[in-house]
Amino acid sequence: MRSSNVIRYGSEAPLPEPIPLRAGPLSLIYENGDLRYIRLGEREIIRRIYAAVRDHNWGTVPNVLANVRMDISDDSFQISYYVDNQRGDIDFGWQATISGDAQGTISFTFEGEARSTFKRNRLGFCVLHPIRDCAGAACKLEHSDGSAAMTAFPLHVAPQIYVNGLPTPHPPFADLRAMTHQVTPDLWAELRFEGEVFELEDQRNWIDASFKTYCTPLSLPFPVEVQQGTQIRQQIRLSLLGAAPPAAASVTDEVRLEWQPESVTHPLPPLGVSAAGHGQPLSRHEIDRLRALNLSHLRLELNLTHEGWRARLEQISREAEALGLPLAITLVVSDAAENELRALADVLPQIKPRLASWLVWHQRELVTADRWAQLARASLSAYDSSIPVGAGSKANFAELNRAWPDPAHLDFISFTANPQVHAYDNASLAETPAALPELIATARQHSGGQPIALSPLTLRQQFNPVATGPEIPPPPGELPSKVDPRQMSLFAAGWTLACLKHLAESGHLHHVTLYETTGWLGLMEAEAGSSLPEKFPSLPGAVFPVYHLLAELGAWRDAQVVPLVSSDPLRVEALLLMRDAQQHLLLANLSNLPQTVQLPFPAKTLHRLDDQHSEQAVAVAVTEGRVTLPPYALGWIDN
Repeated sequence: MRSSNVIRYGSEAPLPEPIPLRAGPLSLIYENGDLRYIRLGEREIIRRIYAAVRDHNWGTVPNVLANVRMDISDDSFQISYYVDNQRGDIDFGWQATISGDAQGTISFTFEGEARSTFKRNRLGFCVLHPIRDCAGAACKLEHSDGSAAMTAFPLHVAPQIYVNGLPTPHPPFADLRAMTHQVTPDLWAELRFEGEVFELEDQRNWIDASFKTYCTPLSLPFPVEVQQGTQIRQQIRLSLLGAAPPAAASVTDEVRLEWQPESVTHPLPPLGVSAAGHGQPLSRHEIDRLRALNLSHLRLELNLTHEGWRARLEQISREAEALGLPLAITLVVSDAAENELRALADVLPQIKPRLASWLVWHQRELVTADRWAQLARASLSAYDSSIPVGAGSKANFAELNRAWPDPAHLDFISFTANPQVHAYDNASLAETPAALPELIATARQHSGGQPIALSPLTLRQQFNPVATGPEIPPPPGELPSKVDPRQMSLFAAGWTLACLKHLAESGHLHHVTLYETTGWLGLMEAEAGSSLPEKFPSLPGAVFPVYHLLAELGAWRDAQVVPLVSSDPLRVEALLLMRDAQQHLLLANLSNLPQTVQLPFPAKTLHRLDDQHSEQAVAVAVTEGRVTLPPYALGWIDN
């Protein structure tokens, strides 16, 4: 019998306790050493302040806290704790001191010492700024030489460009010792930095819903060696400048959903799934389950540089035929692409796969050069010249945003996405879907009118595009880095719903591919079960909650998506579908607390998936236009 926590978020371990605090007019959350969601009423000023130790491959070394002490009053607080960061040859310890006073000033101090000699890419504070309240906001910058500049946070996703081979911050957000942004016409929030030089990047490039101000400048070489005995001290101080209103409640207990019937609608984008990477063929039972989802395509990543690609194409073509789905094939080629594509063209008439699209990747390029997509079109058009050809980034949107392909040669532009480039906790992942609309809007500025594909969308990145050294293989008994035990959980289904809501409301999508058919990265567990049940505690052959979500969406595949606004999207997100006069509302609680939701229309019954009913939804009565979602629960309502 699996515990409620495993069903909710894939782990037996309890989540860190969020502790509400106040600093005069400001409300905020302390959670496991970090400050989160610093708000003035319902306006968010700072999303998060935290300290990070990141190794030579940008891997984050976990914080292990000890000696946590708190003195919390109604309008102020004092917190201290000690942190150990240990992994491999990294051994670093630091003391944190955090305070907030009745005037709305918050101070966070970091004092540490290296207990070993190691290489790091970053060591120190990061500050996250929320996009909803900061994008486009006026900002005053103070540089380390005392000069000042007036600017604004970017509206569209600002590329992180390379200069002389090094990534650079978004200009003019470089060489900072202070930055102050406008909160209201009469109020500004000032951040002052000590102990390091800071700069800013647009984290929407990695689907984080924030801008990040960080140290050390990326213009300096990295990784850098930290000698044993090195002492580091940094401080961040947040102050309010101007007329601050009196203290106010930051969040109401009830989440409201609001929609406008006259809003512009878009069709639900074509949804597909990737063939399982574990290589085992689908069983008849698995095929029957997948057919019931009413998907649009089966994605196959076909590496033409590997031996055995023909056998793989034959196997997945048979599975696609059994599923009644066309193949969306991602071709991986090398500099010998002309020969590789000619060999593929020779076997296509023999295998006769039904095709949805070609997507072209080069094995050594993060963004596919134009010539490879042109060569693929020329080489494969004899089989079927009507098949759309796309290209783009096999890594993150960040890489695509630096080097856009020429849309004149493409039928769509594609990128991959995952929410765990920078952070791994549930709360941080729940923030990421809100960044997707601006990624689509930014992509459309470069697509020449061509649609956008997101393929695939996964919980973890499938490889590290910015590693400066070889990847460290997992030790025996540990999951591979691309596997997340939350794949089997309610949380994964809720996060997926939130992503699809923001993508679908954006429109102009060619297709979206989600996860794999079966296994650790799939919609259901393989019939043989998990090979590491202590780390990935799924049940053999069980469907995951995300399967039920896609079943609901598949039944409404021809519906229109109506924009819907949640009063607190970090707690509850919702997707509204409309077909003729019918409405179908899907809800997701993205938090570990029960949430009450005020519905946008009258209804009688909610069908709910929760930790007590994760294999089949239970019917729950709607009371006075409101429903309660248990922690991480999903639900759907017809009207």
